[in-house]
Amino acid sequence: MNSFIGWIGGKRALRNEILQRMPADIGRYIEVFGGAGWVLFGREPSSKVMEVFNDYDAELVNIYRCIKYHPDALQHELDMLPDAREVFFDCLAQEQVRGLTDIQRAARSLYLIKASFGTDRHTFATAPKGVCNISASFPAVQERLRRVIIENLDFEHLIKTYDRENALFYCDPPYFETEKYYRARFQESDHKRLADVLHSIKGRFLLSYNDCPQVRELYADCIIEPVSRRNTLSAQSVDGYKEVLVRNYEL
Repeated sequence: MNSFIGWIGGKRALRNEILQRMPADIGRYIEVFGGAGWVLFGREPSSKVMEVFNDYDAELVNIYRCIKYHPDALQHELDMLPDAREVFFDCLAQEQVRGLTDIQRAARSLYLIKASFGTDRHTFATAPKGVCNISASFPAVQERLRRVIIENLDFEHLIKTYDRENALFYCDPPYFETEKYYRARFQESDHKRLADVLHSIKGRFLLSYNDCPQVRELYADCIIEPVSRRNTLSAQSVDGYKEVLVRNYEL
C-alpha cells in the first residue's frame, strides 16, 4: 500500500530496492526515521515480526497516533478546514498555541503537509489539494498500524532500546547537506553518532543515504551499493540523484 502523505526525502521511488535487500529471518523490524512510512507501508505485515515506527518529529508522530486510535475524530476535524490560504496560515500560527487537543493538532499538521508546496509545511501551494479527501485512506492506514508500535524518540535511544540479534533497523536519516529541510533537528555531528551506534548493535541495519565521501568513510567496513533516482529536494537534479544503500549483512 502507499503512504497517505508526501514527505521530503520520501522513499517511494526506492522502496522496492530497499525491500529487496531486507532479510526474511528477522523477529523485529524498526523504522528509525519513519517520515511518510513508504517502506513500512510497502512491507507485508507478519504476526511473527514485531514492527516499530519512529520519528523525532513529534507533530508527525501525533498524526500517526491519531489515525491509529481516533480516525473518525480526526476526519471530523479536517472537515472543518477548507482549502484556503487563510486557513493554511491560521493552522501554521496555531502550531505554537497551547491548549489544542492531540486531534486538533494532528488535523492542523496534516493540513499543513497536504496544502503546502513540496510538503514543507510553510509555503501555501496554490493548486487545489482536496485536503479533506485524505481521510478516505484512514481505514487502510489504521489497519496497517494496528500492531505497529509508534515511538517518538531520539535515534540512539530507540536503537539501543530495541536492539536484539533478530532485529533489523531501517534508517533513512536526513542526508548530508539536506538537514535544513527537516523540522526535527539533525546536526552534522549526528551523522557520526548514528554510525557509531549502528556499528555497535547486535542486530542488522539497512541504511539509505546520499552518495558522498562522508558516508563512504563512515561506513567503509559495510556493504555499500549505489542506486539512482530523481531527486525531489532540488530542481537541478535532472539527470538523477546518486544515493547508496548501506548494510552490515550479506544477502
